[in-house]
Amino acid sequence: MEIDRFFSVFKTASRGMSVQRQNLQVSAENIANAYTTRTEEGGAYKPKALSVQQNENTEGIRSSFQNTILKLQQTRNEHRDSNLKISSRQQIQDMGPQEEIIQQEKYRYEYDPEHPDSDENGMVQYPDLDMVEEMTNMVSANRLYEANLAVVEAEKQVIKRSFEI
Repeated sequence: MEIDRFFSVFKTASRGMSVQRQNLQVSAENIANAYTTRTEEGGAYKPKALSVQQNENTEGIRSSFQNTILKLQQTRNEHRDSNLKISSRQQIQDMGPQEEIIQQEKYRYEYDPEHPDSDENGMVQYPDLDMVEEMTNMVSANRLYEANLAVVEAEKQVIKRSFEI
C-alpha cells in the first residue's frame, strides 16, 4: 500500500476540520460584534460569512481519476502506467475546497438619538445578524468537526488493528 493512500483519510478529515474551525471563528466573530456600531474602517461591523467552493477543474479530475481506476481494474499490475498514477495523485491533492471569508453589507437601523453613533435623524446602524442562525451555524460546525475527528479516530483503530494481523 502506498503511503499517500495510507494517510489520505487523515488529509481529508483534517481538511474538513480546518474548514469547520474557520466556520466557528467566523460565527464567533459575528456574535461578538453583533452590536458594534463603529470599527477602525468606519461604520458598523460588516457581518462575515465563509464561502467554500470546489476548484473549477474538479469534475475533469474526478472523471480522469475514474477512468484511471477502470484502466487499473482491466489490466495487470505490471502494466500500470506509473506516470499516470503520480499525476492523478497530484491532481487529487489540488482538488480540495477553497475557502473565502466574505464581508456582507447587511445593516439594520434602530432609533436611538442618545447613542454617540446616531445620525442626524437619530438612527443607529447595527450589523444585521440573526443570532439564531449564527448559533445554529456554530452548533453545526461543532458537530461536523466532531464527525471528522471521529473519522480520524476510526482510521487510527483500523491502522492499529492492521498492524496486529
